[in-house]
Amino acid sequence: MTPLRLNGLPRVYQLSVSQGGVPKVAVSEARITRLGVEGDRQRHPDIHGGLERAVCLFSFEVIEALQAEGHPIAAGSTGENVTLAGLNWFSLKPGDRIGLGSVRLELVSYTAPCVHNGRWFLKDDFRRISQKKHPGWSRLYARVLTEGVIRMGDPVTREPRAPHSHDVTSL
Repeated sequence: MTPLRLNGLPRVYQLSVSQGGVPKVAVSEARITRLGVEGDRQRHPDIHGGLERAVCLFSFEVIEALQAEGHPIAAGSTGENVTLAGLNWFSLKPGDRIGLGSVRLELVSYTAPCVHNGRWFLKDDFRRISQKKHPGWSRLYARVLTEGVIRMGDPVTREPRAPHSHDVTSL
């Protein structure tokens, strides 16, 4: 599948939800609230979800690169809610802010891969998307700054880095 881009701009490639666990399945649109993606549930809410981990993001291009290495990964399989295409993924860091259509997010942390992701990697090497072992190849957690509905194909914008990454009252 070709990433959705309009005039070379980054786009929401896929939105994914599940009733707990992986893989998450594609939906055409999703309502994003401060607590996460409506219709999505985490099997372990002490590890996933909540205000600081409301949305999990990943890159379509990173998934493609992993597929080229032979890993049977696909969009949504590692538990991300939003797969982005056309964005310079390797330049994103906690504290960065992005817009997905009318929704605004602040990246909070890199996600730690877990054993449940093993089946999407050769020899169950789920650490292939570990930020510690392979910087830049990790998924990212984000908090929601502005709630709303996002759809596949919505534009993705990158905002200037927040002066105080945890100060949402200054917006």
